[in-house]
Amino acid sequence: MSILSNIRLGLLHVAVAITFVLINGILNRIMIHDLGILASVVAALIIIPYLLSPAQVWLGQYSDTHPIFGYRRTPYIALGLLLCIGGALGTPAAAFSMGAGEPWGWLIGLLTFGIWGIGFNMSVVGYLSLASDMSDEVNRSRTIAIMWFMMILSIIITAIATSRALEPYSDERLIEVFWITGGIALAIALAGLIGLEPRSGSAPAIGTVQSRTSQVAAIRAVLDNRQARYFFLYLILLLAAILGQDVLLEPFGAAAFGMSVRETTQLTAIWGGATLLALLLSGLVLSRRMTKKAGAALGGFVAVGGLLLIALSGIFETHALFIPGVAALGFGTGIATSTNLALMLDMTTTEQVGLFIGAWGVADSLARGVGMLLGGVVRDLVAVSTGNVNAGYITVFLIEAALLGASLILLRRLDVQAFRDNQPTLTELVAIAGDT
Repeated sequence: MSILSNIRLGLLHVAVAITFVLINGILNRIMIHDLGILASVVAALIIIPYLLSPAQVWLGQYSDTHPIFGYRRTPYIALGLLLCIGGALGTPAAAFSMGAGEPWGWLIGLLTFGIWGIGFNMSVVGYLSLASDMSDEVNRSRTIAIMWFMMILSIIITAIATSRALEPYSDERLIEVFWITGGIALAIALAGLIGLEPRSGSAPAIGTVQSRTSQVAAIRAVLDNRQARYFFLYLILLLAAILGQDVLLEPFGAAAFGMSVRETTQLTAIWGGATLLALLLSGLVLSRRMTKKAGAALGGFVAVGGLLLIALSGIFETHALFIPGVAALGFGTGIATSTNLALMLDMTTTEQVGLFIGAWGVADSLARGVGMLLGGVVRDLVAVSTGNVNAGYITVFLIEAALLGASLILLRRLDVQAFRDNQPTLTELVAIAGDT
């Protein structure tokens, strides 16, 4: 596949990522800090895409076997992007209705965030399947790397641009920025999608369909391995700790330091910039000088330091500790992401790479959902019981640092060779899937 095709696939990833900046980087702060909506309620709405992520298996299988006008991916990607962007554009109106206490506000919130979540899952499984269709095994890693790089870069650019556009802030300006940004996301998506997929009405290879239908059974079989259980529990703890703060960081900046909407939105750019720098450093330097387990441990320790700095900034009411904490959290996230993905690929054979990438996705969705929801609930419970909103945020950051520390203890118990020696063979996986 050509570089141009890789970039066009990346544009689809960028369009979806833009909606997350609007909701996770801007609207979460407005809903929690400005409108006074419970953080647990906001978290429950924001995790809808992750709650619906198991549907990706069914959606992917359906698109495999039901081409439309000779296209197996394009129609589903297009519908998913329209739902994703359209749902995101409706979320500010839902937020204002909920904040005003209007009885239909909750219904509108569930509807708009639900449409966003459905569109997210439909578009993601569509363009990842298309990436798999269009790239061979040798070039697939390059395709994913380009898409990931473009996503992080788009998050940084979107955060900077929207933060400037929201100054001075008003509710009307927020809606206007959402619509302009959504229009740009739609244009980017169309530029990437139109004419990208070769037209073919042929049915997929049998192995493609079987790989989807056997996913749940195969993952269950692999998890019978003790080392596998350690690894995925480690991933869930790690990702819940690192990513669970996503819904609370901007509201905390507003509550603890009086940061404006523009300033809290720029936190996403700081986090993204540090993450991107860490990914580049990990790929060019650390991967040659450190083992994967050592790199994963380094990323975890840096992220722990970031969470502790953020918590200390609230305890001592020191803004000077907050921004370095956010940057350290992003830097640790970048190192941890790259090294743990490489570690995961080491802990399997070539013929089972797809299986473990799917399992990584399950762990990622579960961890994000559980981490965000628990973070919102703990923040609300502590804030209500102590009468101190900042205490709620600080408690969440300290708990996440503790979870991250627990994940590092599990990391020490991982044994790649023991994992390989005890995982089921491909024949056993196929047999289990057939029984299911």
